[in-house]
Parts: sequence; structure tokens; C-alpha cells
Amino acid sequence: MSQYKYPLVSGGELSGVAIERIHLEEDTAQSTHDAITAEGGVLRKSSRGLTSLSLVNFNRSGVPLMELVTKPVIHDAATAVRFAKELQLLLRYLGAGEANMEKGEMRVEANISVSSALELLGTKTEVKNLNSFRAVERAIEYEIERQSSLLERGEAVVQETRGWDDVKNETYSQRSKESSHDYRYFPDPDIPKLKISEVEEFAAGALKKELPELPWVKRDRYKNAFGLTDKEVAVFIESPEIASYFESVINTFKSDSKRVKLATNYLLTDYLGLLKSSKSVGTDASPSPDASDQLNLDTIPAASFAELISMVASGDISSRGAKDLLSLLIDVDSAATKTGPATASVKSLAEKHGLLQKSDMADLTPAVEKVLADNPKAVTEYKAGKTASIQFLVGQAMKATKGAANPGVVKKLLMEKLR
Repeated sequence: MSQYKYPLVSGGELSGVAIERIHLEEDTAQSTHDAITAEGGVLRKSSRGLTSLSLVNFNRSGVPLMELVTKPVIHDAATAVRFAKELQLLLRYLGAGEANMEKGEMRVEANISVSSALELLGTKTEVKNLNSFRAVERAIEYEIERQSSLLERGEAVVQETRGWDDVKNETYSQRSKESSHDYRYFPDPDIPKLKISEVEEFAAGALKKELPELPWVKRDRYKNAFGLTDKEVAVFIESPEIASYFESVINTFKSDSKRVKLATNYLLTDYLGLLKSSKSVGTDASPSPDASDQLNLDTIPAASFAELISMVASGDISSRGAKDLLSLLIDVDSAATKTGPATASVKSLAEKHGLLQKSDMADLTPAVEKVLADNPKAVTEYKAGKTASIQFLVGQAMKATKGAANPGVVKKLLMEKLR
């Protein structure tokens, strides 16, 4: 059963691709033709490698599904994949489902035709049931090349349904493809007409109020409000859990671009990396709900993470110290959450482990003077115009203080002494 004449949606656009229609169908039974035999109720591969039995599984028959059909405006495999990924994101944001392709919750069926004239469509083939974005891209690219080769040789493209062989990386013929009139649609007399326009809950205003922030809206906000790179934005858009944690962290300093950038770097690079290596299990913090690693972002409460970022920004701890603190916080807070909320103070933990940076000029002056006395060559080179020597001297001072000195203060002191 399928909607035909009056689909739920006509027109619209997603990721720059025009939509023809969106309609509902009932799933059919599943046919399996896979060279199998039935022996005592157990399915086995045929030793001859031939199809000896076809099975029909009615367990999923009647399950509702949504089909979206685009207009013929996609001209390459990359655009098709980009569209499919955006559709998957949209379905997840709306809560319609995970749309996991590998689990059969979403499928792509690509109609491909090649023509020498852009305004004309060639004879199409449909590649059915593609179950990964990689398969979508490779199947389309293969069909474009196959059809182009046929036409260049003066041969005709047959309108048919084809499958995709992931092992051989090629499509194969399944059956001839019917035109729409061959399906012989007729109205079901037992189903009353559904007039969506007359249902209050489906009014444009009512729907808009219930919509969450959609992927493309969120993408623009993250770029414009936080100045993030496309790669950083992609991680947040593809994982609402990470995005929610990020926004909780920066809630008190959204207007401080320095702290926002620090929070982004430490969250995406250091914190997630530590969680994965420690195999902390819980909330899905991977870039996609399909990922196998389930990471508990709340191992370090957002407030504690925000405190750590502020300490880095103010120079209370160094970059190296921040990484060490993250590891310590994961250990402390993981233990605390077993019995109750984590109470570890970031500052007290830094003090306990000697990670607070020394910024007092009076305290650092003796170490700086000793570095200058022990490195006369670097001092002479700097005064002769080799400005890079200052970095060497800063490094020596950091080594002398075992990383406890604030490098910014050290550099300032060195430059004052070298005038």
C-alpha cells in the first residue's frame, strides 16, 4: 500500500536539492534469493553456489515507512551522499529515528541516467537498497561509468533495477524496471480521505513551534556565534550530546571568544581522546550514534570543565597542566559518581598536584637571571638580532622551574632583562 496521487509533502528543498514528494508506504515482505537450502529447518549455503530456494519473510510486512523522492537535479555522487547525510541528520534531530543505514532503518535507492544533453534525461536504472553512504557513492560512480561506456559504444542502456555488490564493487541486473503505470495503482476503498490542511496540529505555525533547532540552523549559529571551523562544527552537529555538553560548558563565557576556542580544543581533542582511551561507558559522545564507543561526557561535570578552561585562559595553569588535570578529574569524578555527584574542585586538585603556574615576577626573577647567566651565547645572539633565541631562553626557564612558571611572564621578564 502506498500514497500515490496525494503525497504528504510536495516540493521543498534539503541541502540544496529540490524534493519531488514525500509519501508513506507499507513495507512489503522481504524476499531472499541467496543460494541456500533448508535442511532440518537450518539454512545452509548451497555447496554448488546456486540459488536453490527463495524465502519470503512476512514479519516486517505492513510496517510503515516514509519514502522521499528528489527531483532529477543531482549530477554527481558526492552531492547525493551529502543530501543523504543531511536527511539522516534531520530525521535524528526530529526524533523520527536513528536512521541507521547498516541496521536497515534507512535505505538509499539511486536512479541514475546519463545523457549528452543537460536538459534531457537518459534511460534510467535504479540501484536498490544501498545500505551505507560509501555504497551510495561507489554505486552511483560505477553506474555513471557503465552507462557512459555503453553509450560511447553505441549501445542502449536498459531500464532496469540493479543491485550493488560490495565485494566486486559493481552493480548487477535484478529485473526489468516498470514505469509507474505498470504498477496499476487503484484507491483503497476502506481508507477515508486524509485532509492534512484541516488538521490543526499540522498547521504551519503549530509545527514550527514544536520543531527543535534544525541541523542547518545550528550549523550557521555555531559558525557565526562561536567562530568555529567547518570540521569542529561538523562534530557538534553530528553529535547532539557533545553539542549539549559544549553549550553547558561555555554558558558562562559565550561572549569570550578566547575561552570558547579553548573549550572547543580541549573538548574535541583532549577530553574525548581521554574518554575513549579510558573506555568510559555511558552517553553516546561519538560523532555519530552509529559509533561503537559509548562515552560518558558527564564524567567531568560541565561546571568543572568550564573552571579548567577559565584557569587556562587566565594563566593559572599551562596547557600541559590542563591536560594532566583532565586526566586527574576523570579519575576523581569517575570514582565520585559511583556514590554521588562529583565534588572535586579543579583549583584544589591543581594545587594538590603542583600544577598551578607561578606568575609572580618576584618569585620568577631568580630563575630568569640564572638562565641568562648560564646561556651567554643565546643572550649575545638575541642582542645581535636573532629574536628566535628568546624562545630558547623561555624553554630553559620552564625547564628550570619544572614547568611551573607562566611562560608569558617568563618571556616578559627575559625581554626586560635583555633591554
